[in-house]
Amino acid sequence: MRSNTEYLEFNTPEHRQYINITEQVVTFLEESGVREGLLLVSAMHITAGVFINDDEPGILGDIDELLETLAPFRKDYRHHGTGETNGDSHLKNILVGHQVVVPVTGGRLDLGPWQQVFYAEFDGRRRKRLLLKVIGD
Repeated sequence: MRSNTEYLEFNTPEHRQYINITEQVVTFLEESGVREGLLLVSAMHITAGVFINDDEPGILGDIDELLETLAPFRKDYRHHGTGETNGDSHLKNILVGHQVVVPVTGGRLDLGPWQQVFYAEFDGRRRKRLLLKVIGD
């Protein structure tokens, strides 16, 4: 059994942004040498997320609209009493989730034909980290 860990850093220019990180994940997996196992992709911040979906502008727009409908930016979140203004970002994290686990088969991500891995930023314009960890043989 072997394992490998890497951290990616993001500092997005937009407050909310969806970044396809599939190629970075593939490169990390290839460099790890793991052929069979599991790969964890985990946002290390409570105002960011990770998800798997199609890299198609329409669905990404629909996802963004859904999240903004369910957890809109507004000024009256209780969390804002702490001096923060990102209550909606915390809620969007809960809706999307902060990590995904992808099977590794034959040295490749075992994803469906349209599936891509995305980093979702909900409170951007500051440095954040993402963890990549693979375990297997």
